[in-house]
Amino acid sequence: MQLRKDPISQNWVVQEDGETSRPNLNACPFCPGQEALTPQSIYSYAKGQGGWEVRVTPHLHPFYRIEGDAQRRAEGIYDQMRTLGAHEVVIESPHHHLRLSQQSDENVAQVLRAFVSRIADLKKDRRFRYVSVFRNQGEQAGRDSDHPHSQIIATPFIPRQLVYELRSLRRYFALKERCLLCDIAKQELAQQVRTVEWDSQFMAFCPFASRLPYEVWILPIEHHCALEEDLTTWDRQLHLARFLKSIVRRLESVSPDYHLVLHTTPNQHAKFERTDHWRTLLEDFHWHFEISPVRPATSRSYFLKEVSFNSVLPERAADELRRVNL
Repeated sequence: MQLRKDPISQNWVVQEDGETSRPNLNACPFCPGQEALTPQSIYSYAKGQGGWEVRVTPHLHPFYRIEGDAQRRAEGIYDQMRTLGAHEVVIESPHHHLRLSQQSDENVAQVLRAFVSRIADLKKDRRFRYVSVFRNQGEQAGRDSDHPHSQIIATPFIPRQLVYELRSLRRYFALKERCLLCDIAKQELAQQVRTVEWDSQFMAFCPFASRLPYEVWILPIEHHCALEEDLTTWDRQLHLARFLKSIVRRLESVSPDYHLVLHTTPNQHAKFERTDHWRTLLEDFHWHFEISPVRPATSRSYFLKEVSFNSVLPERAADELRRVNL
């Protein structure tokens, strides 16, 4: 595998020469008793003297590999490098069919704790510029396995969408000396037309320009730039676990399949970053989860792929989600 950069869109693309053959496994490698089918655990939590409740292992078929360096090189005007990075699987529960929304509050809090531990550890590696978490639930979302799991990826570049987000947040802060997402949170809580749920610590809302029906963002009400620096106590982790479960249950009422992605700060210790680039990062960036339900497509042609078409107004979507009987 190799990484190639599109000089026009600035996207990095993982390129592979042919499909990688994957062995057919008769047993789920994520279930208890099958630990030998996965690489050795990097992180594990066990309750008392029982078996593991949450564990993290390297991905069986990783996009990114942790050994060596990026070997950045040019081919004429083009840029490419090795698929340096990390690709890990967070096995969220020993129970094969127990969705995140069905797990106990304590178990989901332990999953969040695993996120915090692994992100903090990977950010110590100066080769990695960005670390994030994503979760694909359901066949339509392209899940790797029926077993409940999330994935953590560390890359030697910042994804393009995050670059745009960083620039927008920095420009807003330069103009107003305030965090844009803090201001959005205040306005949404004041208007309460796109809010789905909120309490003293977290809020969830359908963005004003939602890209997809029932798209929901979750963010802390108070300003925090990085998840791993915010969720440092058990009480905070448990509070978010309850909140996240509630939002996911609401979304599952309209679509059981979804993508969940964490947006957090880039690695400020990366060896290719300049400190002057991130002078206001701690003040202008606000970590959040973006959840995009996957529903049957409604075909509409459009000449620009990056202009989304959303058939459900976010105000209506938020109202429907608020009314879900949990």
